[in-house]
Amino acid sequence: MPQFRPARKKKLGSYPYTMVMFSITMALLVVGLFGLLLVHAHKISGVVKENLEVQVFLERNLPETQLLRLQRTLAQKPYIAYRQDQPQVRFLSKEEGVKQFIDRTGEDPVALLGDNPLRDAFILKLNPEFADSSQLRRISQDLQQQQGVFEVTYPQTLITSVNQNIRKISLVLLGFAVILLLVVAVLINNTIKLALFSQRFLIRSMQLVGATAWFIQKPFLRRATWQGILSGALAGLLLLALLQYAYYEFDELALLRDDRLIGAVLLVLLVLGGVIGFFSSYRAVRKYLRMSLDELY
Repeated sequence: MPQFRPARKKKLGSYPYTMVMFSITMALLVVGLFGLLLVHAHKISGVVKENLEVQVFLERNLPETQLLRLQRTLAQKPYIAYRQDQPQVRFLSKEEGVKQFIDRTGEDPVALLGDNPLRDAFILKLNPEFADSSQLRRISQDLQQQQGVFEVTYPQTLITSVNQNIRKISLVLLGFAVILLLVVAVLINNTIKLALFSQRFLIRSMQLVGATAWFIQKPFLRRATWQGILSGALAGLLLLALLQYAYYEFDELALLRDDRLIGAVLLVLLVLGGVIGFFSSYRAVRKYLRMSLDELY
């Protein structure tokens, strides 16, 4: 006669918690994407400021000794950038300026006018922290006071536009990130609450045998915290994979890479996942601890 074997009992707890992990990971992934947008917007501003050049045009026919003295004076200014311990002060002669003008436009002003209309100049690169409109005005006034300086120019419109646009973009992204963070917190809270719904009778059984509230909460809190941290790690790995793909497809995007800020975003995802998982589980378990038997049904 055929033998009937009892059906294996399904693990009820695995599916809900798998869905919790998936939901938290996807929610944190979206938060991380907004974080990376903020990082790259900040980096764009930094790259523009690092490449900002101030042109100091000089009086005509200055002696070489005065040129050297002025170059040393400019190199000692606190707003001058240093690279490899060298001040970023470059001398551009009017002859070299003409060559660059011809390369850019294809026209020779010397042949047209019979004389070189350009002036010798020093090209200065500034510290990024000085690259805002108010600081640049003060720097321009300071340079104008130097003996032998004829005129000081810098891309004022570009700097003002970049600073304003980056500020607006950062505020908009930050506002969306805050709203998204609230939505993510509610989503994760509801997901964990639903996952614990199947454990409500287990919680009541532990209460009936005299277990304390902390004893009952501890395994749920530990599990939810680790789930949140692991979800943050998975979201971080997905972000890194997307970022590497973006760098591979767009070479110029790699210039905006900032490992320190990217690492900070990944750390925030880990902490955020663990914190939201802990408090969501804490609220859900406390809710079921306070319910009456009729409410549990």
